[in-house]
Amino acid sequence: MLSLPFVRENKATVIEGLKRRGFSQLELIDQLLDLDQHRRQAQSDLDQKLAEANQKAKEIGALFKSGQTEAAQQLKETSASLKSESKSLQEKLQELEKSLLKVRTQIPNIAHESVPLGSSDEDNEEIFRAGDIPKLHENAMPHWELAAEYRLIDFELGSKITGAGFPVYTGKGARLQRALINFFLDFNTQAGYEETQVPHLVNEDSGFGTGQLPDKEGQMYHVQNDNLYLIPTAEVPLTNIYRNVLLNAADLPIALTGYTPCFRREAGSYGAHVRGLNRLHQFDKVEIVRLETQENSMTALEGMVEHIKALLQALELPYRILRLCGGDLGFTSTLTYDFEVFSTAQNRWLEISSVSNFNSFQAERLQLRYKTRDGKKLSVHTLNGSSLALPRVMAGILENCQTPDGIQIPKALVPYCGFESIQKP
Repeated sequence: MLSLPFVRENKATVIEGLKRRGFSQLELIDQLLDLDQHRRQAQSDLDQKLAEANQKAKEIGALFKSGQTEAAQQLKETSASLKSESKSLQEKLQELEKSLLKVRTQIPNIAHESVPLGSSDEDNEEIFRAGDIPKLHENAMPHWELAAEYRLIDFELGSKITGAGFPVYTGKGARLQRALINFFLDFNTQAGYEETQVPHLVNEDSGFGTGQLPDKEGQMYHVQNDNLYLIPTAEVPLTNIYRNVLLNAADLPIALTGYTPCFRREAGSYGAHVRGLNRLHQFDKVEIVRLETQENSMTALEGMVEHIKALLQALELPYRILRLCGGDLGFTSTLTYDFEVFSTAQNRWLEISSVSNFNSFQAERLQLRYKTRDGKKLSVHTLNGSSLALPRVMAGILENCQTPDGIQIPKALVPYCGFESIQKP
């Protein structure tokens, strides 16, 4: 959520940032400020009544002590009236706070000034490209055909066990999947990220803290009897480790990495563009999360981008980086870079990572703050990125590394999987 003091003091900046991302419900800002004004007035009135009631209690005690019983009884009537007024003000304050929270959760993060204007993914800005797109042999196949031909992934078996979007990895396909996970985790920990294992289900407070609830409620699998949600990404439990925590500036930065399966309903996803590994309901991903001071978060974001670049270069895959336009920006993000691998067999780019800075937007929900050296309490800036999501990396390796003699494994992965190529069975 946006910080209320920030909105009060920077209304024009907030509106400009919301316009940049194409947000049209700008009237919510006036509603927010109006509710905030009424809330602050109600809080001031309540504080005044409580102070008066406290003063009257002291006076009543003094009157009883001095034997002025009648005067004390008269003052008790006034005190009772103050208590009744205080109760009404408390109820009014609670209602205002509920209304204020409802409006705040409808307003997305403001877009960073560097975010390109635009309304869809066609307006995203390509800022970097690396790697040569290979020229494949005449009988090259997309990954879903390769997976069947080489007995690496069984999509039909996954449909039998669960349903579409839940593949079964077998043989060298399963070993390559495990190799990717271990390679990503080692690469991240060597860069200073602390490996952390987290639960795969979270409660409502955790979903709210990172912005999945209520914005993405329909995209998450819900365990109704226990009111828990299967995680769409490790970002949710990793970041919520620090929910309701006050850190010291000296504790920052905090850098975490974790592997988890991810679960997404992806309702309404159909067609050729989601075939095979392109769009799944369950998939594996290694995530990186950073907690930073406010002045260092943009530098940290650029460092995360360089980290993902190095990871893709090690995999020898052709890729590009996009700066997302306002209309394609996620609800909680102020600035996002997408990484895409080129699928030669499909002749299209496949997104494999998003790296985002949320500034204080998540921290406001999480009540995550840090104390500066001069004693100020500020909201932590949170960042996260895929490092990496496995399905489309797997698709990229299978499709771009296929030859008439088999599928060649990137050199960086050979020590992890134990083979240099995959041959037809």
